[in-house]
Amino acid sequence: MSSPEHVLSRAEALRRALPSDFRDAIAQTLYAEASRIARRAVHTRGQRGRDLDQWIDQIVTGPVTGLLVMLVLLAVVVWLTVSGANVLSEALANLLFGLGDLGRSLFEQVGAPWWLTGFVWDGVYLGLAWVVSVMFPPMAIFFPVFTILEDLGYLPRVAFNLDWLFKRAGAHGKQALTMTMGLGCNAAGVVATRIIDSPRERLIAILTNNFVPCNGRFPTLIMLATVFVAAGFSGPATALIAASAVVAVVLIGVGFTLLMSWLLSRTLLRGEASAFTLELPPYRRPNILRILYTSLIDRTIFVLLRAMSTAAPAGAVIWVLGNIPFGESSLASAIAQALDGFGRLFGLDGTIILAYIIAIPANEIVVPTMMMIYTGAGRMIEAPEGAEAIRALLVGQHGWTLLTAVNLMLFSLLHNPCATTIITIYKETRSRLWAAVSVVITLGTAFLVTFVTASLARLLGLFPSGG
Repeated sequence: MSSPEHVLSRAEALRRALPSDFRDAIAQTLYAEASRIARRAVHTRGQRGRDLDQWIDQIVTGPVTGLLVMLVLLAVVVWLTVSGANVLSEALANLLFGLGDLGRSLFEQVGAPWWLTGFVWDGVYLGLAWVVSVMFPPMAIFFPVFTILEDLGYLPRVAFNLDWLFKRAGAHGKQALTMTMGLGCNAAGVVATRIIDSPRERLIAILTNNFVPCNGRFPTLIMLATVFVAAGFSGPATALIAASAVVAVVLIGVGFTLLMSWLLSRTLLRGEASAFTLELPPYRRPNILRILYTSLIDRTIFVLLRAMSTAAPAGAVIWVLGNIPFGESSLASAIAQALDGFGRLFGLDGTIILAYIIAIPANEIVVPTMMMIYTGAGRMIEAPEGAEAIRALLVGQHGWTLLTAVNLMLFSLLHNPCATTIITIYKETRSRLWAAVSVVITLGTAFLVTFVTASLARLLGLFPSGG
């Protein structure tokens, strides 16, 4: 009689000899046997044609057509979010900034010190107003659209189409859903990883979610795509090329998500992939009340409130740095100048590095912070009106090149999570270590990629200046 140790060792040897797709083979065998039994036991009158669901699934889950449908829907969602958010953001900004002007005037009328007026209204309040006006409109559009696709039953088809990619990366197929959620907000994407049962694969999804750009990074990406990538085009082609560039950046982020998932699954988070049997639900009519509650209350407001709690102190820090004199300029300009040599190593400059340090609480304030430092203003300001005016400021006055724009797009895509996402990672993992690892992985990748890109560009002599 064999000992238990012998049985276990024999089972382990047999398990190692199994092919990697043995679970899929077992599932296919079970379904094939169930189909065979059904054909013998169930009799139907006449030949039934395919249901509408089956015709649709043949397209949206096809090996080629499924990916094309996903790309088209991604482009449409990005276009709807960006174009719609621009209108809503402008209206909301005018309202909130107008209230700020009223508050500033009230403080001045009662004789409040200039520093108190500036700190409260040009610092704390302006930081809050900027984050709300830039962050709320895209989420108010993206999350309802996302929830509609979820209610329709399309999102499980996305997981089905991408399952083979994530499986090869050692991750879970449901990570495709959490990654898509990250387009609205990475903090919401981290929370969405609760749908993954395996702790190891859920942690992989959490640590890599930030490689998908959230709506807070879209303003930076859109500005760079419009001013630099689409600069040679005019008319409707400008918006099309700019949107295509943003979609391309999103796809690069998906590639880094898969690459980092593969690396984590073979280093820090080794383990066997869990079984994943995906049932495609039937298509159904969206529930409007559920969409409104889930998208606006459960997702948008939840994330916005957490972001506001970190944006207020960031606005205060920005105002202080911009209004403390240091030599012939402000402390912000002096720090940016000190960081300039470090920034040039990565094809950036000191102002960009400082802006991202200050904007850790919220990515939405990166552009206004850069504009404040470049122009020497004492408060966050908008970029100049029109692509030519922005080019004149960035290229003409501060030596930006196409390398600067490309590396800033890459850095914006790959850099560390915002404070809201870091806090959410800590709350979901209950570990300061994994929250710190998420920062190290993303920031390290951003610096490595931009350093390699800048070094190759200079080695090949592609750009005449050091920008």
